[in-house]
Amino acid sequence: MQLPRTSYILICGLGRSGMAMAKFLAARGYTVKATDSDAAKNVHAIELHELGIDTRIGSHDSDTFNRAGAIVVSPGIPLNIPHLVQAKAAGVPLFGDLDIFSQHNTTPMVAITGTNGKTTVTTLVRDMLEASGISTFTGGNIGTPLVEYLMSDTPARVVVAEISSFQLDLARRFAPETAVLLNISPDHLDRYQGMADYCRSKWSIFKNQTPDHAAIINADMDDTCHVRPNLSARLYEFSSTPGTRIHRGAKVENQTIHLVLPETASDHPRQIKCENRVRIPGIHNLENIAAAALATLCAGGTLSGIQQAVNAFNGLPHRLTFVTEIEGIEFYNDSKATNTDAVIRALACFTKPVVLILGGREKDTDFTLLEPALSHVRQIIAMGEAAHRIHDVFSPIRQVNVVSNMKAAVIEAHRAARPGDVVLLSPACASFDLFENYAARGDAFTRHVQDLEAKNHG
Repeated sequence: MQLPRTSYILICGLGRSGMAMAKFLAARGYTVKATDSDAAKNVHAIELHELGIDTRIGSHDSDTFNRAGAIVVSPGIPLNIPHLVQAKAAGVPLFGDLDIFSQHNTTPMVAITGTNGKTTVTTLVRDMLEASGISTFTGGNIGTPLVEYLMSDTPARVVVAEISSFQLDLARRFAPETAVLLNISPDHLDRYQGMADYCRSKWSIFKNQTPDHAAIINADMDDTCHVRPNLSARLYEFSSTPGTRIHRGAKVENQTIHLVLPETASDHPRQIKCENRVRIPGIHNLENIAAAALATLCAGGTLSGIQQAVNAFNGLPHRLTFVTEIEGIEFYNDSKATNTDAVIRALACFTKPVVLILGGREKDTDFTLLEPALSHVRQIIAMGEAAHRIHDVFSPIRQVNVVSNMKAAVIEAHRAARPGDVVLLSPACASFDLFENYAARGDAFTRHVQDLEAKNHG
């Protein structure tokens, strides 16, 4: 389905993605209008007005939605808001950024999705390709809207894109040459009708692929929702589970990643090993490297480029980042852990006793999923909107202290910890109750830990 030119295109949501889309479509001769219910976006309205784009800020207007030729919905906008529901019922087609990008893009793409690890793998693929001498544009959910590439004067040989489930929800024609599904665990259930609905969204990254494309999948995923589709693309799998047989893909064993490629370009079977000692903790990060290596090879990268990038990679901020040690207590910032699976993976990295800081804005989270991972958790510090529910869930099995802010959380965690322990911020919740985003939350944690260190050394 093409965007119509007989009526205006409405951009719903004026974050960075919506702003880029409005400028892109206007530059291509479409009549564009834009709307955002957030009054703080008024500065964006001024910028768009200068481009001749009619903009409504602070509220939505039903007529503007219902009379549009099409609506382009930014990824952060829920599809069940009344104005979108009414417009769709009136026959107005809804588009996301992926289909519009695909319609105009001719550069091969590596697209990465999954509940956890997307940004890390996207960054690794970029680094591996660049180290292989292949120029890239990196965008999508990682921060830079994909349509900015279409407006750029700098060509790339490969587009590397982090893709969220929200972007996939409106994708009809999206067909990346290489698609990666890292994992699926409960998340964003406040935006979906249930786990099966969320799983279906993630798996849809493969639905338009053809036999000359590559599908890279975590072989250890349980298809508990029974929504895994039949795949048309060539399948590559990766696994860290002992005993799992990989026919084509990557196997993680101890600190070694074995790349198993039974066919080369000349169809002669051979096996390639890539041994890496990584400096980022956790088996999940070895899985991330395995997935990134496969994607890089599928996109034309080299083993030497992969090895070079892995050797230089130190991890990303707010992902199990070591902050400091105070009186024998280690402090780690894992603010990006916004769901239970990420917290479970973080806890698995430590054998020492842990004082765990949880909380924030929950997303219909089942916190009981954490219980099997709490064997070495000494105490839980709960903060934010979810604090009292966290207390109710875990107080029968662990001591839980409820605090009102990050400063209090750091002070209480330090008080509860003993020399040799770990204090871990790994919230299992979104940050938007108290902070602008997970990075601001992680920065606040780091700042208060550093303040505590300064006082102790003073």
